[in-house]
Amino acid sequence: MGAPLNIVIVGGGTAGWMTAAGLSLACPPQLATITLIESDDIGTIGVGEASIPSIAHFNSLLRIDEREFMAKTRATFKLGIEFVGWGGEGQSYMHPFGSFGTNFDLAAFHHYWLRLKQMGEGGDILDYNLSAVLSRQGRFAPPSPDKNSPLSSVVYAYHFDAGLYARYLRSYAEARGARRLEGMITQVGQNSETGYIEGVTLKDGRVIAGDFFIDCSGFRGLLIEGALKAGFEDWSHLLPCDRAVAVPSENPAQLTPYTRATARKAGWQWRIPLQHRTGNGLVYSSSHMSDDEAAQTLLSSLEGKALADPRPIRFLTGRRKSAWVKNCAAVGLSAGFLEPLESTSIHLIQKGVSKLIQCLPRQATAGGAFAPHLMDHFNRETRHEYEDVRDFLMLHYKANARDGAFWRYCREQDISDRLKARMDLFRESGRIFTGETELFRDPSWLSVMLGQGIFPQDYDPLADRMTIDDIRQNLAHISRTYLRSAAQAPRHEDFLQQHFGKPNIATEIV
Repeated sequence: MGAPLNIVIVGGGTAGWMTAAGLSLACPPQLATITLIESDDIGTIGVGEASIPSIAHFNSLLRIDEREFMAKTRATFKLGIEFVGWGGEGQSYMHPFGSFGTNFDLAAFHHYWLRLKQMGEGGDILDYNLSAVLSRQGRFAPPSPDKNSPLSSVVYAYHFDAGLYARYLRSYAEARGARRLEGMITQVGQNSETGYIEGVTLKDGRVIAGDFFIDCSGFRGLLIEGALKAGFEDWSHLLPCDRAVAVPSENPAQLTPYTRATARKAGWQWRIPLQHRTGNGLVYSSSHMSDDEAAQTLLSSLEGKALADPRPIRFLTGRRKSAWVKNCAAVGLSAGFLEPLESTSIHLIQKGVSKLIQCLPRQATAGGAFAPHLMDHFNRETRHEYEDVRDFLMLHYKANARDGAFWRYCREQDISDRLKARMDLFRESGRIFTGETELFRDPSWLSVMLGQGIFPQDYDPLADRMTIDDIRQNLAHISRTYLRSAAQAPRHEDFLQQHFGKPNIATEIV
């Protein structure tokens, strides 16, 4: 075993402290030392407050107690996302977590439902998803320990305060040996022959040397782009929104266990309920809406009193051409950005941290190079992850049925060959084929394509193996069971109050 790897993380916020927390758990002192540099003078984006179920796996890896996590981050539970107006005014649908129905024969469940729909029967596909049924009733229950109960299969994520989460993970990482340095980086020192980063200079003159650097500096990519010129693949022609405005507000009477994404004139508005406030924002295209109009649109549609002035955010959608260059890997916004339509920002950070742990290099070889195959794997997997999420987000825009210049542009835009093939396949046969490593699996694609009006012309012929009466009975049983089970669960706000007490609206806004 050689000397410990000297790891330097540049930037804090959610990305920096998730990285520090994960590495501090994985790397005992004999493997690595971890230093994080951040400046209180540099703000963080801090609006990524909704997550997907994979966050529970990350917290579990860190052995974080759920109740403590939720109390520290003022979290609520999330069972999915409600999309309002994407299929036209007055229309809404839900992308819930978890599966639809049960596979009681060779065909996927939704093909039996499609067979009934051809006969004018079957009801709403959401009748057969437990998360959707719970959401409609405003209820939540953690997975039941009784494996015979449908509630044992509840799948959920969280809404939480991203600033408080970063603060919580900072305490976690520092307790496990990570060191935080306060300071503004003014210079990046590179080896004149290899181009490897040797250290960074702070405003007060301190030089922080390192073996391996992790760029969590946000959009600017101080190391990965500023020093190493990784290059950027611009996807703004595919996902045209380039700005957002965010504002917190007082909570409404009911804390819904789901995120809401409401289509607006030139983008969409998020609503994320926390224990102590609601996070709101409007993602929009500056080519179709002015900044002033965006702020006014957001403020005029809040469900509670605004608790701060609207905060503008500018972004460019896309990814670094390489997320690992020489002795530096990028995690979070420095690696790429995809708008928060499906709450994937924190997940992509989590995947970056997981890959870093899997690909942790040893000291550089005598020639100065870190294992190139590790770097190639990291870059290849990062590219696939961002492209997978990009295509799923594009589906929402491509399949919209709204009026207006922005939404017409989105319907007419180019899409990847893979996305086109997937939409055509579903439209023709109701089939969905997803890869094992894709984030969004069959139920997610089914939710959005049906929700936005892509209805199959046919169904899997294997669904004809079962009689129509048997299909009716099976689907009716599932629907009744989910309704009955959901009715046994407490209301979401009652569950939160029971476990965390009545929220204090006057608490600090982060």
